[in-house]
Order: sequence, then C-alpha cells, then structure tokens
Amino acid sequence: MPDVGIIMGSDSDLAIMKEAGDILQEFGIEYEYTICSAHRLPRETAEYASTAAERGIKVIIAGAGGAAHLAGVIAAYTILPVIGIPIKTSTLSGVDSLYSIVQMPRGIPVATVAINGSANAALLALEMIAISDEKVRHQLSDYRDKMASSVLAKDRKLKDIGAERYLEQK
Repeated sequence: MPDVGIIMGSDSDLAIMKEAGDILQEFGIEYEYTICSAHRLPRETAEYASTAAERGIKVIIAGAGGAAHLAGVIAAYTILPVIGIPIKTSTLSGVDSLYSIVQMPRGIPVATVAINGSANAALLALEMIAISDEKVRHQLSDYRDKMASSVLAKDRKLKDIGAERYLEQK
C-alpha cells in the first residue's frame, strides 16, 4: 500500500516527477504514480483525492504545468497534505504554474516547492511522514549528514588544489 501519491497532469511531466519517486525509493517508501488532469478529468481527479486517505496515502505530491490547478483541486477534496510542484513550461518558464499553485485561497493550503522541484517535494513528504515514523526520521538525519560531508569534502579539495584545478576536474 503506497504512503505517497505522485500525481501529474500529463505524461509530459513524468521525467520531472520521477525524481520524487527516486528519492522515495531511496528511503524505502512506497508510492504510486497517477496521470490525471484537473481540467480534462475533473471527476476522476476528485475521486483520486477523496479516496486517497482510505487507500493509505499519507501525502500527495501533485505536479502540473501551465494553469497548474491540479494540486489545488486535489487539496479541495482531501485533508491530506498536498505538495505542489510547478512544472516548467515553454510559454512562461513555469512562473504561471508557480503562481497557480502558491496562490491558494485561505482554508485550502498547498505546500509549494520550486519550479521542477520534485526532489524537494519528496523530501518534504518524507519530513511529514517522519513526524510519526522514527525510522524515516533517522534516515533523513543521515541523508543530511551525507550532504554536509559532501560539501566539506569539496571545500577541502578546493583549498588543497585551488580554484583553477578544481574547475578543470569538474
């Protein structure tokens, strides 16, 4: 039974949304992918959201481009946390998507990450799950420790070999 639902408005969003799935997989969290358009399949979108909790979903990650109403529509039909990912578009570079997701009306919140920020959406979902799951909490702590160690190693290397050689080796 999946803990996280990853829903997208179009299959063209899958390459971006897969990054969220990859992070969740790394942490051993079960998830599902769904393609369901808020505008072209409104009844199906409402059904997905209104039944998510009873299907065991704890957090929903919703990505869409353009008008990007998917996350908001999902949030209107569930009290589960919804994380919106604005997908970059060729028309307005995802700014339209960002505004559509972040400007939710009072009472129907949607957490919003950066344009194409599905990795951060997955990490935010993990933080939400970690509230009641000690194993995930420890995994997140280890993940952050590894990131910090990586930055420190890069800093040591830069100091050891200098900027020119560092850039040559990148």
